[in-house]
Amino acid sequence: MRSVDAIIVGASLAGAATAKRLVDAGFETIIIDKKALPRHKICSGILSPRGYRFLLENFGPLPRETLHDPTWCRGVTFHFPSMVSMSMDFFGGTTPHLHRKYADYWAVKRSQAEIHDQTSFVGLTQQNDKIIVTTRRPDGEEVQYTTRYLIGADGPSSHVTRAIYPDYPKQIPWFFVGQKFHDIIDCPLDHEYFHFWFHPNLGHYTWSHARDGRQIVGVGFKKGDNFNKKHQNVVNYLTDKHHVKLQPATELEGCAENFGPSLINRYVFGKGNVLITGQAAGFLNMIGEGMSCALHSGAIAGEAIIEAKVRNRSVQDIYRQMIVSEVRRTTDQWNPLKIIFAKPHEADFPAALMALSWKERRLVVRDILRFVMLYKEFKWGRQIARASMERLLHARYLGKRWL
Repeated sequence: MRSVDAIIVGASLAGAATAKRLVDAGFETIIIDKKALPRHKICSGILSPRGYRFLLENFGPLPRETLHDPTWCRGVTFHFPSMVSMSMDFFGGTTPHLHRKYADYWAVKRSQAEIHDQTSFVGLTQQNDKIIVTTRRPDGEEVQYTTRYLIGADGPSSHVTRAIYPDYPKQIPWFFVGQKFHDIIDCPLDHEYFHFWFHPNLGHYTWSHARDGRQIVGVGFKKGDNFNKKHQNVVNYLTDKHHVKLQPATELEGCAENFGPSLINRYVFGKGNVLITGQAAGFLNMIGEGMSCALHSGAIAGEAIIEAKVRNRSVQDIYRQMIVSEVRRTTDQWNPLKIIFAKPHEADFPAALMALSWKERRLVVRDILRFVMLYKEFKWGRQIARASMERLLHARYLGKRWL
């Protein structure tokens, strides 16, 4: 049985960031992933300026193969039912359009951690101060490791999270997010921007942008609804309202998502020497970009492990103290008070709003309020309000609701 300092589940950007910190500090670290690498990753690929800076500072310049075409994105455009549109450039300038299949693999290799792909996480057992991690290879062979620290960086449907909190998936609402790829006949939408619709009749999360000569049309909605009907409704809307003409979809993909934790400060960070990070922990920015917070929270997980060993303290306690900064940055993006009175995003929404006429501003505010009502059934209103007041009174979000 192989014994190492740390095992990371998930060859993701969060996993790469954790591994980079640990390997640089001299920890023997293994990353396991159930897929053969490089593996496909469902993602829009539009990285925020903050995430881009992290990659440059920690992993170096991005190779060309890690980018889609168009290779760069200027910012985000919000569209509303009133037909008002707001284009906002990112504060940090243009950002890369990552090809996640190759970008993740590049970052994981740059971390210098040992990589065991085609290795599925099965479960864990605590044994004194060690964790026995059971995995399975494609031929059915079970392989076990012993480790001091286990890090779950395996996405929203995290098997590591389920291993330590079996009931967690039942405690939050789940959404399905799917996107289809269309050859373009005519598309007036500016290809340099990520386009997002605040429209309650289109879905809980609706977007479109150019990729490799095709147009992505994506929609997120409550799990259990019909994806094809939801998607076709969006395509029809784009044709009717934005004069977008597309060929029938040639490819589709989708996955389950955990939108709620960042809105209501309901994160899950682990138990004992098991740490949860990235989107597995619940981090997701407002425009659905989870890569930047995955990188930063993953790095914090690695730093917490290093600090815990140096100071001979509980890694869970240190991690929860250190992760406060990332919780604050991410949940601020959903905080109504911060959106109105501050600039929590990496594009200037208040300035774009003030550039509109008074009539257009009223329409935008009305449309946003109507869109927010989509989430009423999840009873998030009071929870968002409570989190907002905590932030106002304590200058941070309290950790009493975290797992």
